[in-house]
Amino acid sequence: MKRFLDLADFSREQILDLLALAQSLQDHPQPRALAGKILGLVFLNPSLRTLASFQVGMSRLGGDSFVITPGQGTWQLETRLNAVMNGAAAEHVREGIPVLASYCDALGVRAFADGKALQSDLNETFFGMIDGLCDKPLINMESAMNHPCQALADWRTLDELRIPKRSKFVLSWAYHPKPLPLAVPAAILHMAAMRGMEVVVARPDGFALPPQIMAKARVAAASAGGSVNETSDRTEALAGAQVLYAKEWGSTLHYGDAQGDSRLRAGLADWCVNERWFTGALPDAKLMHCLPVRRNVAVADEVLDGPRSLVRLEAFNRLAVQMAVLHRMLA
Repeated sequence: MKRFLDLADFSREQILDLLALAQSLQDHPQPRALAGKILGLVFLNPSLRTLASFQVGMSRLGGDSFVITPGQGTWQLETRLNAVMNGAAAEHVREGIPVLASYCDALGVRAFADGKALQSDLNETFFGMIDGLCDKPLINMESAMNHPCQALADWRTLDELRIPKRSKFVLSWAYHPKPLPLAVPAAILHMAAMRGMEVVVARPDGFALPPQIMAKARVAAASAGGSVNETSDRTEALAGAQVLYAKEWGSTLHYGDAQGDSRLRAGLADWCVNERWFTGALPDAKLMHCLPVRRNVAVADEVLDGPRSLVRLEAFNRLAVQMAVLHRMLA
């Protein structure tokens, strides 16, 4: 494996093989598997679970890692093509990424969406440039429109709890005071579709996921025997649901327009997940969220601290599946 950029790059069988490897490494640790190997981690955006889990995973496999956070102890990196570099950035990624790749055996990069031009972000313009600059195995630690590490961890979480493939999986928009990227909802939608679930995207008007993302997921669902639909009716969406995956994201109707987005979400504070949301769901329905989560803004305490919540298990599974990715890349 030379690239881990998108679950869609792999067959369902390859994903299941990675999940089986994650379980094997948990049951039978290999503390010397990556002895002498170095993982470079470049964070152009903040992180908690991704940063910690990749460092711990590499260490548990016997390897080492270094972390670069541009502008914090290193030069600020310029990311724009054809930029006139007369500002704060002293170095361009076109030099920085190849140099860092030369120091390690694999490179992980986190680079959120620019959030200004929807088509550019959908095309993964920036991460595509990173891909072209890196001659070592490359891991997407979250890009403009994807977060395959989170998606793989969530697939493992569903499998661990033996949640049936054909059960109803609701990906619901949740309230946040400002627009957030589409990477996680896009990745989770595709994961659930690829797993073969009955997927419903619940979102207010103006927050529909881009047609390209929905179409891609529908192709995956058709191949796996599942389905993908969407609605603005929460009650309809949650009827008979086994899983509610809450996630915040920005308005696609006002992409790059902070004021337009703010006006649209102004009256949507009731899209905070609380126990009443589960009235029509299955009695043992579960709550998932990738974290970080704003308590009592996106999800209420009563749900996060109750028996429905899987957020801690999801976070642990980031470590498990990323160890499998590293092992497959470097062992």
